[in-house]
Amino acid sequence: MEYDCGFTRQDKWFRYRAAAIIIEDGCVLMVGNERESYYYSVGGGVHMGETAEDAVKREVFEETGVHYEVDRLAFIHENFFESDGSLEGLKCHEVAFYFLMKPRGTKELNSNSYTYGVKEEMHWIPIDELDNYKAFPTFFREKLQNIENGIEHIVTHEDNTKEH
Repeated sequence: MEYDCGFTRQDKWFRYRAAAIIIEDGCVLMVGNERESYYYSVGGGVHMGETAEDAVKREVFEETGVHYEVDRLAFIHENFFESDGSLEGLKCHEVAFYFLMKPRGTKELNSNSYTYGVKEEMHWIPIDELDNYKAFPTFFREKLQNIENGIEHIVTHEDNTKEH
C-alpha cells in the first residue's frame, strides 16, 4: 500500500500534493465530484519515496485515463485554508507543485476516477471564464491567462467554504 505524504493531527491537516495544469484550446481541465461544492485541479498526494513529477504523471493518468507528458514545473503553492466537504472543521495546510503538462491537441479523455469512493467528473473550463466558477486554486483565474517562464511561488489563505 502506498502512503501519501501528509497527516492529520487534532484539527490540523497537511498534505504534499502534485498537481497538473492541463490546457487545451483555451480551457483548463478541472475536477468536480458530488461531495465537494467546488472544482479543483487534477492531482493528488505525493506518495512516500515518490518525486513530485512522478506523482503528477501518475495522478493525471489515474484521473484522466490518459498519459500526459510534463512540460515543466510552473508554480509552487503554499495554501492555507478551511474547507467544507471531506475536510470540514480542519485547518488545512497544503504544499503543491503545479506542473504544466504538454497539450495533446484534443480534449478527449478516458476518465473513470474515484476519490474516497466518490466518482470524479472532468470539466474543461474556459480560462477566461474561471471567475464564474467556484474553482481552486483561485490563482488560476489570473495566472493561467499568461503563464510566465520560470517557477512562481504563491502563498494563499483561502476559505473554501465561502462562495467566491
